[in-house]
Amino acid sequence: MTEPIFWLGFSLCLVSISLTAVLIVLIPVAKELSRAARSAEKLFDTLNREFPNTLEAIKATNIELTELSGEMKEGVKSASGAVKKIDSSMITAKKQVENAQIKSRSFLAGLKAGIRTWQTYNN
Repeated sequence: MTEPIFWLGFSLCLVSISLTAVLIVLIPVAKELSRAARSAEKLFDTLNREFPNTLEAIKATNIELTELSGEMKEGVKSASGAVKKIDSSMITAKKQVENAQIKSRSFLAGLKAGIRTWQTYNN
């Protein structure tokens, strides 16, 4: 065991076996990495082609939604104004009905008073 040349040869043999094992494992790994890199490249190309169109579509949708939101706000304001006008008209109609009731009661009271007075003078 004191032979240095034996140990040197044995070490070189182990190193060459280890390197061979690493190379045997490294070849399929390198092939898979190459395939993964090609797939990633294809994906990036597709994204470069499709992503700007998608972003434009999203921007257009955002603009349309903003316009629709503005139109909805205007519609709600218009409907609110119409409801206020109807409410005002209902209040005015209620007051007119109350005035008509008062006037018809007054007219009936005056008519009754006139009939009594006429009956009193004619009797």
